[in-house]
Amino acid sequence: MTRIKDKCVLITGAGSGIGRIMGRLALEKGARKVVVWDLNEQNIAASLAEYAAPDRTAGYRVDVSDPQQVADTFARTCRECGEVGILINCAGIITGNKTFDCQTVGEIRRTMDVNATAPMVLALQALPAMIARNEGHICNIASAAGMISNPRMSVYAASKWAVIGWSDSLRIELQEARSGVHVTTVAPYYIDTGMFRGVHSRLVPILDPEKTARKIIRAIERNRDFRGIPWGFHLIRFVQGILPTSWFDRIIGHWAGIYHTMDHFTGRK
Repeated sequence: MTRIKDKCVLITGAGSGIGRIMGRLALEKGARKVVVWDLNEQNIAASLAEYAAPDRTAGYRVDVSDPQQVADTFARTCRECGEVGILINCAGIITGNKTFDCQTVGEIRRTMDVNATAPMVLALQALPAMIARNEGHICNIASAAGMISNPRMSVYAASKWAVIGWSDSLRIELQEARSGVHVTTVAPYYIDTGMFRGVHSRLVPILDPEKTARKIIRAIERNRDFRGIPWGFHLIRFVQGILPTSWFDRIIGHWAGIYHTMDHFTGRK
């Protein structure tokens, strides 16, 4: 079990959405400090105001796609808030619902930098002290898009496939080293936070942010290796494995509507 009580919990992207909710839940469970990292200063202020616990919270503006900012801000976080015991990589972006041929190199780089590279860079900062203490937990929020291909989100899906592959490989490395540091990889379906506004889903319901955040925190506490949300989404992976590609495309992609969920995407403005 991973105890949140008395730990310093760092959450990227905690200025909104499930990141903000997880910060509140960590405080409710007795975290010594909850540290909010976000790019938007107004969102940081809103999270800290909602928490209403100035002695137990801190916020830092940081662009996680900038490795130097990550390193500098992490060092500052440790100086001012103490060693990070739990790291939750939650920050993420999606730039639109264009097909791949309409993407720009800048959009590709930004998406990969924020969604895939940033969690690795931040983990590099946090791991040495965790390994030295033989204690710590890193939770990486990927996506169900990292388990199933989906049109009109090819670059986003690529970034989340990368997160899942890296995160689970890191877990195995730490296990083989008999380390007390744990890694949890989370792959949720669409969450109703505004990030995927306009998405329509016929087969799988859009996830409730509060319930999803609670499931993630529970997965951290129980040292779960991998947590797909909802659990039933794993059945799609099973079907994907046994059906010919053309059948899967027709049944799950078109009849069930998975391949059309992003058709009317508008996202958060």
